[in-house]
Amino acid sequence: MAQIRLRRAYDPPGKDDGTRILVDRVWPRGVSKEDLQIDFWAKNIAPSTELRRWFGHDPDKWSEFRRRYFNELDHNGEAVEELLSKVEGKRLTLVYGARDEQHNNAVALKEYLSEK
Repeated sequence: MAQIRLRRAYDPPGKDDGTRILVDRVWPRGVSKEDLQIDFWAKNIAPSTELRRWFGHDPDKWSEFRRRYFNELDHNGEAVEELLSKVEGKRLTLVYGARDEQHNNAVALKEYLSEK
C-alpha cells in the first residue's frame, strides 16, 4: 500500500509529496492549475454532490458522512481500483480544498484506502 499524506490545495506543494491527486469534485476556488501541481484529478472518487451538500462540513455529521461515503466508495470499485493502480507502492498525497483539516473527504478517503 502507498504511503498516504494529506495536503490542503491552498498550501504549497511539498518536495516529498509524491503523486498528488486532487480528490474533490469541485476545483478549489482561486487556485490555478500551475499552483496546485497535481498529477491527476480524481473527481470520480469524490463524494456525490448530494452527500457533499448534506454534509456541509458539519463535524456533528462526520460519523454518518464517513459511513455514507464509504458506502459510495464500496459501490464505486472501478474508480477505487483505478486510483490504487496509479499509486501502487508510491508516496501519495490527497489534495483537498476544505478548510476543516479533520472532517473532510480526503481524511475519510485516506482511512478507506488504508483499510484496502
